[in-house]
Amino acid sequence: MSVDTATVRRVARLARIAVSDDDAEAMRGELNAILGFVAQLGEVDVEGVEPMTSVTPMAMKKREDRVTDGNKADDIVANAPARDEHFFVVPKVVE
Repeated sequence: MSVDTATVRRVARLARIAVSDDDAEAMRGELNAILGFVAQLGEVDVEGVEPMTSVTPMAMKKREDRVTDGNKADDIVANAPARDEHFFVVPKVVE
């Protein structure tokens, strides 16, 4: 697949990117190179290759999924200019 300047302008418009004439020509070459690389990857034989998430086999560390308050309420409001227990005090903005 080859990308022409009209396609570059359309992609730029969809991405909401302003592209000058000189930039469009440079982007055309870059997009064609990227698409060529993707086509080259499509030619690789991956039959029988298992998908992997890491180059080295490893087990992910897991923690118990439980809800807590983090035990950091005092730390969170420590620098607040005004507070009431573990809550920030802010001026009333609704009349």
